[in-house]
Amino acid sequence: MRIRLYLAALSLVGGAGVATVSAPSASAAACSDIDVVAARGTFEPGTLGLIVGDPVYSALQKKLTGKNLSSYKVNYPADLSLTSAAQGNADLVNHVNRQATTCPNQRFILVGYSQGANVVDNSIGISSAGAVVGSPIVATIPAALESRVAAVLLFGNPIRAIGKSVTGTYQSRTIDFCAKGDPVCEAGGNDTLAHLGYTANADAAATFAAGKV
Repeated sequence: MRIRLYLAALSLVGGAGVATVSAPSASAAACSDIDVVAARGTFEPGTLGLIVGDPVYSALQKKLTGKNLSSYKVNYPADLSLTSAAQGNADLVNHVNRQATTCPNQRFILVGYSQGANVVDNSIGISSAGAVVGSPIVATIPAALESRVAAVLLFGNPIRAIGKSVTGTYQSRTIDFCAKGDPVCEAGGNDTLAHLGYTANADAAATFAAGKV
């Protein structure tokens, strides 16, 4: 049922009311101050993600004016296959490991929307198994790099619908938006359009991240 509701919401992407934004480059520049690593939602268009990733990156550029930012679009199918989130989990962790080795002073802001939130959850050690388009953990950011993750920004996070949330090491650095009635992150939610409204939270998310950098 949740998957059907989610797909119904996704069918509305690109219709009236969905704002367009200037798309950032999706490849991480060598040794920027902050690398914004974004995992898009299922079938979500856009460079980093039309609904969340692109507007959040734009908002971060405005908030972090004294910092040089780069971006990375997590490379994964973002579809309904059983291994999709796991592939994103592996790619995100591999990217952070590579960047951390190449750029020892670089920090990271992790952004995840819908299935992309599952990807981020897994990567910071919170399993999304059992959630809509979730998976078991296949890789985690090493403990030695945890302090370099400045902020975790989550939107429409499916694990919330099964009573879970980010706890532990990353809890104080995480903001997790779940719109009222969003069936992907709220158990019993029945407002499919609520899942498409997270562009409105981009500025609040960027403000939160700016306070952690």
